[in-house]
Amino acid sequence: MLTNYNGHMIPAEQAQVPAGNTAFRYGHGLFETMLVRDSAIRLAAYHWQRLLAGLQQLHFVLPAHFSPTLLEGEVLRTVRKNGLERLCRVRLQVFGSNGGIFGPEDDMLHYLVECYPLNDSDLLLNENGLVTGIATGVAKSADSMSNLKSCNALVYSMAARQAGREKWNDALVCNTHGRIAESTIANIFWVKDGSIYTPPLAEGCVAGVMRRHILATVPGITETPLPIETLQQADEVFLTNAIKGIRWVRTTGDTKYGNSIIQQLYKDLFQDR
Repeated sequence: MLTNYNGHMIPAEQAQVPAGNTAFRYGHGLFETMLVRDSAIRLAAYHWQRLLAGLQQLHFVLPAHFSPTLLEGEVLRTVRKNGLERLCRVRLQVFGSNGGIFGPEDDMLHYLVECYPLNDSDLLLNENGLVTGIATGVAKSADSMSNLKSCNALVYSMAARQAGREKWNDALVCNTHGRIAESTIANIFWVKDGSIYTPPLAEGCVAGVMRRHILATVPGITETPLPIETLQQADEVFLTNAIKGIRWVRTTGDTKYGNSIIQQLYKDLFQDR
C-alpha cells in the first residue's frame, strides 16, 4: 500500500515522522476516519467541518492552501493510487512539526493519508450482535478537548485491550462522572419504550460524524446522560461510526438487548448505500 505523506506517495512501511514530532511526543494532532465508496467520501462536509474546527481549537495556524479542497483531493488521489476507489476506509492524520510541550518549532501543518480495503459485508448490519462490557480503570474527561478525535487515544487503547482480554467485541467507556460516554471506536445510542436516546457531547464523547448524521436525519432522538443502570434497563443498544454506520449491541455484561427498531433504522438510513 502507498501512503500519502504531505503530498508524496511512499510505501506505507517507509512512512516515518521524526522522534521530536509533537504528535508523537504529546498526541497533539487530529485524525479523521472516512468511508470512501465509488470515489466519494461519505459525509465529507461533516468530516472537514470537524477537522478544521478541531485544528483551530488546538491553536494550529491554518495556511490559506490548507482547505477541504486540498485534503479531499489528496485523500481521493491516495485511494486511486491504491486502486481502492470502489470501497475503502481512509485514515487522515493532521499534526504539527517538531517541538516541545509549549509548541512546535514552526507553523507548518503535516498530513498523512492511509487507506485500507473493505468488503461490502463490512457495511451490513451485524446479525449476531456485539458482545460488550464496561471498561474499568479508565475514564474519559468531559472537558473542552473531549469531543475531538485527537491523536491522544490512551483511554481508548487501554479500554480496547481490556475488551480483548475479556473476549468482548468492544468496550464501553465511562466519563469521570461514572456515566457511559461512548465505546472505544463509536458513539452509543439506546432505545427505551420505542424512543431513541444518546449522550450529549457535554458527557465527553467524540463528536462523531455518523452521530451527527443520525441526529440530523432521524426525528425525535433525545440527548441525555447514560447512567449504567439506564443502560441495563434499555430495550436496544447500538453503536455508530463513519465506517460501520450502525452496529447492534446484543449484550453488555449479563444484559441482553433486542434489535427490531435498529433493523428498521438501518433500512431507513443505509439500505441503499
